[in-house]
Amino acid sequence: MSARRYEAMFILDTEGKDYGVNEMITRLTSELQSLGAQLEDVQKMDKRPFARVTSRKHTSGYYVVFTFQGEPDLPEKIRRHFLYDPDVFRLRVYRLPEKKETAESKAS
Repeated sequence: MSARRYEAMFILDTEGKDYGVNEMITRLTSELQSLGAQLEDVQKMDKRPFARVTSRKHTSGYYVVFTFQGEPDLPEKIRRHFLYDPDVFRLRVYRLPEKKETAESKAS
């Protein structure tokens, strides 16, 4: 089976941590690669307040989006691996549509 494209959005919990977001992103990157993800892009976003606050402790989070390729069982591996990670407040993994070849890329 061929590799599929995915996007994983992490919301990082930075409250009360003595290390920064860049260190968290570096660790997440290496862990995703060790699980079998072939990273294409890492998009670092700002810290954003939550629209709906479920806890006074967590009113905002730092958003990071990873785009990668991997086997069909990879999203479940990622969810299980980061389920109890203290730095990851929320995680969503989405399958992306396959890139379609354009007429320009076929001609070259």
